[in-house]
Amino acid sequence: MSAKHKDLSNAIRFLSIDAVEKANSGHPGMPMGMADVATVLFKNFLNFNPKNPDWLNRDRFVLSAGHGSMLLYSLLYLTGYSSVSLKDIKNFRQLNSICAGHPEFHPGTGIETTTGPLGQGIANAVGFALAEEILKERFGAQVFNHKTYVLAGDGCLMEGISHEALSLAGHLGLKNLVMLFDNNSISIDGPTSLAVSDNYKKRFNSYGWDFVEVDGHNEKKIFNALKKVQKAKKPTVISCITKIGFGSPNKSGSEKAHGSPLGINEVKLVRKKLNWKHEPFIIPKNIIESWRKIGKTGQIKEDKWKKFYVKKRKEIDKIFSSKFSDIFKKEKKQALKDLGALATRKSSEKILTALNVKKNMIIGGSADLAGSNNTKTKNHKPIKKNDFKGNYIHYGVREHAMCGVMNGLSLHSKIIPYGGTFLIFSDYCKPAIRLSALMKLNVIYVMTHDSIGLGEDGPTHQPVEQLAGLRSIPNLNVFRPADTTETIECWELAFKNYNTPSVLALSRQNLSPVRKFYENKNKCSLGAYEIYRSNKKVDLTIFASGSEVNLALEVSHKLATENIYSKVISVPCQELFFKQTSKYKNTILKETNYKIAIEAGRSDAWVKFIGQNGMSFGVNDFGKSAPYKEIFKDFKLTVKDISNKTKKMIKKIKFNDN
Repeated sequence: MSAKHKDLSNAIRFLSIDAVEKANSGHPGMPMGMADVATVLFKNFLNFNPKNPDWLNRDRFVLSAGHGSMLLYSLLYLTGYSSVSLKDIKNFRQLNSICAGHPEFHPGTGIETTTGPLGQGIANAVGFALAEEILKERFGAQVFNHKTYVLAGDGCLMEGISHEALSLAGHLGLKNLVMLFDNNSISIDGPTSLAVSDNYKKRFNSYGWDFVEVDGHNEKKIFNALKKVQKAKKPTVISCITKIGFGSPNKSGSEKAHGSPLGINEVKLVRKKLNWKHEPFIIPKNIIESWRKIGKTGQIKEDKWKKFYVKKRKEIDKIFSSKFSDIFKKEKKQALKDLGALATRKSSEKILTALNVKKNMIIGGSADLAGSNNTKTKNHKPIKKNDFKGNYIHYGVREHAMCGVMNGLSLHSKIIPYGGTFLIFSDYCKPAIRLSALMKLNVIYVMTHDSIGLGEDGPTHQPVEQLAGLRSIPNLNVFRPADTTETIECWELAFKNYNTPSVLALSRQNLSPVRKFYENKNKCSLGAYEIYRSNKKVDLTIFASGSEVNLALEVSHKLATENIYSKVISVPCQELFFKQTSKYKNTILKETNYKIAIEAGRSDAWVKFIGQNGMSFGVNDFGKSAPYKEIFKDFKLTVKDISNKTKKMIKKIKFNDN
């Protein structure tokens, strides 16, 4: 090991040790163990420019093992990113510090993605690598030709999402994807042998990956492995045999170095063993200058790249800035010419067909349910190994990885990804959906078969609590349109809400149109709006979403025959409604004393609409296997049952008021 390498890597180690010690919280072991690998990568191979962290053709570095966040923050500071100062590092894990406990995505900072939940970064990295192949195909290798490096640990590879994502990457042959596996054989509980006995070489080879094993503390061997992958024909994992907490006399190689500060006395011993004679947070000038010199090489590389980029810039900007408002307007007008009953999944297919006529950066996909989700249209071409000309990804039965990959696609550039599955399987997707909301990504989740209306597949496939669960996630718009017009409007909003991911919950069963006249305004943007009233003066407000809006209309008609007049409020998106002005919300919520809500799922969320005295008609138990009309009848979601119970509610409230 050269003296210079030793100094550079020790700078990472001691910034990490000191930050964790000052915070009295964190994970020093991984940065200490992987400092040698990170140094060789950043010094010799990684293409990046601290002066322009968003350089389009930079290599991506993803820290999937996010608990080792100080490794990343140290590298950003040392190489000269303005986003991370020494003050920030001293404030590691403190309120509002960019150096959070786990990496949190911020544009233009060098922090490429939010990681921490293990394995998510692997799926993101697959998305980055896939985006690179797609863009390379569209705009040429002189403009897009870079690598994605993902640092993952033993824990990442235990998570199910890693199997899904790595299998997909191998299937697609993502040759510019490199995994740096921190193979230290230690987890929080102790040796990984407590829970794992995988043969990693066989595992990765079976995925279609190359597997290289190196001593993670041998500068030359790390260099040779990384040099070899520069011309890789497959995705490659470099298994780096490292010692967690490298340099710690009493804690290295054990779980004691994993997730706790080393302690003052042990830190002193590490300094002595590694011959680091500097006080906490002090990096000698010559070492800082060497690291900053590494950072400056990226500017030269970007300047060379710009010569090719300028030739393609207009074309790239045009495609990336595609506007769709005219398409949505046209499709909305067309929908009102044919007022036949249609499932909203089919309505969704129609708008997707129209959107994919021209070249754009919409990339579709489905987790092996394209025909059921209606996410693949006649204008889609599948992406395949060695053929990235297409705009549709067959993710296979990999719901969790699909959503993690879509996050990577979105993070890479201005790609707008959407992926389909059944709403019930949002449970498999939720960790990645949550992270897309946290990162404010424009990712669209197409979730069909949205209720007991699924019918014969039964309770295992009928979502009951899923809508409520998704609505509980901050910064996530959950759309449940009632007909074709609402579906078009919800898709339009999903595209326009650049900093908010969207779920489109769509029906399997056919739905009659509830909107029969064209309006230029996107009424779904209000979140909830009046769709019908049976009289100028009304006594009752009926709230409903999706397929139950039709049912609400029928209930309104029935009650009107008994002189109980009502207004029907379609609620395609609760989240958008509660962002409206108080004045508007009051017009919807406070006109009547009596309120009911109808939705074929958990009724909890509707309390915000109906109040404590209102009545909610929903499904608060698991579904049943039968034709959907029979199931609705069994759960008493019928005009007769709802009307009768509503009359009893009104009578009871009147009695109590008197």
